[in-house]
Amino acid sequence: MTAQINPSILSADFARLADAADAAKGADWLHVDVMDNHFVPNLTLGMPVVEALGRATDIPLDCHLMIDQPDRWAPGYVEAGAGSVTFHVEAAAAPVRLAREIRAKGARASMALKPATPIEPYEDLLPELDMLLVMTVEPGFGGQAFLDIMLPKIRRTRALIDKYGLEMWLQVDGGVSAETVERCAEAGADVFVAGSAVYGTDDPSAAIRALRAQAEAVAAR
Repeated sequence: MTAQINPSILSADFARLADAADAAKGADWLHVDVMDNHFVPNLTLGMPVVEALGRATDIPLDCHLMIDQPDRWAPGYVEAGAGSVTFHVEAAAAPVRLAREIRAKGARASMALKPATPIEPYEDLLPELDMLLVMTVEPGFGGQAFLDIMLPKIRRTRALIDKYGLEMWLQVDGGVSAETVERCAEAGADVFVAGSAVYGTDDPSAAIRALRAQAEAVAAR
């Protein structure tokens, strides 16, 4: 599939989120980090902001829930306008049931793994998902350095996806930049969340195009 670039508004100006969405022209999805100060030590935004952001942009919203009790809250983010909802398997009580509920409500269901969480115990869950997110930093804060030790995990995840012939996306989030995107693509990722690499530039739209070109060049080899 074509490489997808999802700018993370965690790195944008929270006082100007509509402008940040407008600046991300060419993005495939807008990545929205929801944090509750329990699952991760940071507090960001919630459902009302997602609803408002959905009204302000035509870019579909990719909501990454770094929260406790996603079984309770995740379906509400579909109702708030998210086209893709990611829950953390470390926090979910019933990940299969939750993925099915998200899909039944009309959104793509995605499951995230923290750096220390292996993919192998969840092999049987993959057919229930539309996307798998491998965190390449510890979740909670933007601007962290990419963890190279996650590259083998990305490769193993891609191998499992290919083993079952699944048409699911493999997303990476954390430290994705011009210096790391090609390594992620070579390992098998096809959806790239980029925060400061997009919003830390003078031209976010140009940064999106450049990152996509790098990733697609790897796929074309």
